[in-house]
Amino acid sequence: MLSEDQITTYHERGYVLARGVVPAAQLDAMRAELAAWTEESRGHTENFGEILGGKARFDLQPGHTADNPQLRRVANPVDISEAYRNVLFEGPVPAIAAQLLGPDVVFHHFKTNTKAPGSATRVDYHQDHAFTPHTNDDMITVLVLLDDMDEANGCLTVVPGSHRERYSHWADGRFIGRIDPAMDAEFDARAEPIRGSAGDVCFMHNWAVHGGGPNLSAAPRSLLICDLSAADAKPLCVNPVPTPHEGRVVHGQASRVARLTQAELEMPEIYSDDSFFVIQEREAQARAKEGT
Repeated sequence: MLSEDQITTYHERGYVLARGVVPAAQLDAMRAELAAWTEESRGHTENFGEILGGKARFDLQPGHTADNPQLRRVANPVDISEAYRNVLFEGPVPAIAAQLLGPDVVFHHFKTNTKAPGSATRVDYHQDHAFTPHTNDDMITVLVLLDDMDEANGCLTVVPGSHRERYSHWADGRFIGRIDPAMDAEFDARAEPIRGSAGDVCFMHNWAVHGGGPNLSAAPRSLLICDLSAADAKPLCVNPVPTPHEGRVVHGQASRVARLTQAELEMPEIYSDDSFFVIQEREAQARAKEGT
């Protein structure tokens, strides 16, 4: 559980890293599942599997081959894996989230992101709430480290205090899934790397600006990313990663009340792509074309 100082850190900076939350046995079980899915991906040349709503469950990095499998994302593995359900629906993870959100906490969606050794995958600066607006912003992105993580293998970077800031994720009338690239230099100067060990968990406010560089090392970097919210924070749009577990109570009890925070929110475009990586890649290609 978090100390009072850690809770204060979360509210002041927009994130906090809790050490050694997930036991080794549970880490091993999740890693084994991920290794099996990666092995399965060798037999595919395109994204495969299916989640609720028809999007692909398994998202492949461009350049993926049978000899060099690069499974970069698994959407809602809780739908198909008891090992992942055990970690995210029970035990210390939801209990810690309740320290930050209040006693009643529900599940929204979840995915794994993997950067294979030498992978060029990067994540541009963005805020998660821009993809999943709710009636209030008592929402947390829970990031469980399956591997040790630092700058060399493309660790998460977070901009302290940015959970109090709001940025558009639109440009030229289209939803681009990232903040204006003109802000990158400022964010680079402010951002802090989240260095941690497998089993550590970062609890990050849903408005915190964050991103991550490519994996330039020989070590893998796999990260679980789970959105949890206060039970009275109700979705304002369709879940971009649909799951039958959306709204599942993981701590406390459900709420029939929708608590509204007075605010103006930009609504996201409901994208049909299998993952938001495609949105950011498409935007990068458009910028490159405009520059030629």
